[in-house]
Amino acid sequence: MEPVIKVCGIRNIEEALGAVDAGANTIGMLTGLLYPAEDEISPEKAGSIAAALPDGIRPVLVTHILDPEEASEIAAFTGVSAVQIHNDMPADGLIRLRGLLPGVLIIKAIHVVDSDSITDARLYEKYADMLLLDTKTNDGIGGTGITHDWSISKRIVEAVHKPVILAGGLNPDNIEEAVALVRPAGIDANSGLENENGSKNFNKIRAFAVAGRFCSVERY
Repeated sequence: MEPVIKVCGIRNIEEALGAVDAGANTIGMLTGLLYPAEDEISPEKAGSIAAALPDGIRPVLVTHILDPEEASEIAAFTGVSAVQIHNDMPADGLIRLRGLLPGVLIIKAIHVVDSDSITDARLYEKYADMLLLDTKTNDGIGGTGITHDWSISKRIVEAVHKPVILAGGLNPDNIEEAVALVRPAGIDANSGLENENGSKNFNKIRAFAVAGRFCSVERY
């Protein structure tokens, strides 16, 4: 497999195609969040973005929805090839989701807090195709722009046998250090790749993507 270079929080087709041109191979679209976010979009818009992506670029539905049926309905409607469950859906929910979406990649977010997060990752790797490591705060479970303890993330990468995507406060200034330490199979960022007005900065994405090519994918 090639390294996952994921740009999340894409809001329109122009941003999506610009991110791809800058080096992204995975596009994340936020639909069905627990709290208001400027980069949340409707299923209709997510579907139009997914349909506009070139062949070989993976559209991902990123959602907080915990009901497998609801999540699968939105995923099928949008035509994405991957669903990222960014909330604490229990294992039986993920099993149900996989049955409802055959052939669709299941990504499970693990919020890195302490060493218990390693236990969580070992549990969820049984039910997901990939894991994504993000930062959790009192106000949000994604898009925080805050890093977490990368030493724990490194231990998770070493402990599991599924590809791990590193997220949480990544940007062009810290991505080389993060990749060198954690050795993930991919990287993901949202707010760290934005302009002040919230639009995506393609120069930042380009620098981010270059560093992501040094992710470790040899074991997969």
